[in-house]
Amino acid sequence: MSCWRTYEMLIDTHAHIYADAFASDLDDTISRAKQAGLTALLMPNVDAESIEPMLAVEAAYPDYCFAMMGLHPTSVTADVDQQLAQMQALWAQRDFIAVGEIGIDLYWDDTFIEQQKHAFVTQVAWAKAKQKPVVIHTRDSTDLVIELLAPLQDGSLRGVFHCFGGTLAQAQGIIALGFHLGIGGVSTFKNGGLDQVLPHLDLQHLIIETDCPYLAPVPHRGKRNEPAYCQLVAARIAELMSVNVETVAQQTTHNAQQLFVLVP
Repeated sequence: MSCWRTYEMLIDTHAHIYADAFASDLDDTISRAKQAGLTALLMPNVDAESIEPMLAVEAAYPDYCFAMMGLHPTSVTADVDQQLAQMQALWAQRDFIAVGEIGIDLYWDDTFIEQQKHAFVTQVAWAKAKQKPVVIHTRDSTDLVIELLAPLQDGSLRGVFHCFGGTLAQAQGIIALGFHLGIGGVSTFKNGGLDQVLPHLDLQHLIIETDCPYLAPVPHRGKRNEPAYCQLVAARIAELMSVNVETVAQQTTHNAQQLFVLVP
């Protein structure tokens, strides 16, 4: 890591750093992240099983790893109300930086699509009531989520469409709703499509993420992703938007600090 340049600051706004993939070298992974200029790692919840390991990581790395709370769409089942009640009970016990990871996922299965919609709208309501951002997962569902979100936006909602890999029209629709785009490893993929999108956007609408341990950027594609690789994402954004990487680091970090109300 010593051969990497450390930029002013970076924030990984979507890191499943509590996943089993990091169980054997979490300390080293955190150390590499700090050496690479990462000042914070934001952790989205998935379901009931992910809560304990996520909170354990937050407790082990206070003021560095920050937890969200929400129900991931691929974990939604027929007993969705019971699942949501568990998440809501945790919100009653303590604060979290965001409601997430929530959304709609139609890639694997659409059996519970109505339950997914119910979970999404319910959790968006929590965010509005708690004045928290929402972190939104949209796999094969971006247009549907925009359609669901639009009538709910009364000016009080803010958040991010994480792992964005859609079209320019979709990006513009998301920005028009007052939301950010989470840019990660897909931006480095040869056929990722973001080379046709990012040059037409303003940095003020972007935040950086890894979605680790998934979607590692080139040249690590297919391997385990980790927060330190935010550097590679920042460099790719800089290349596509024809700005220097320091500007990307500074602006995206500022965006994340404002969105998640993080103290710099």
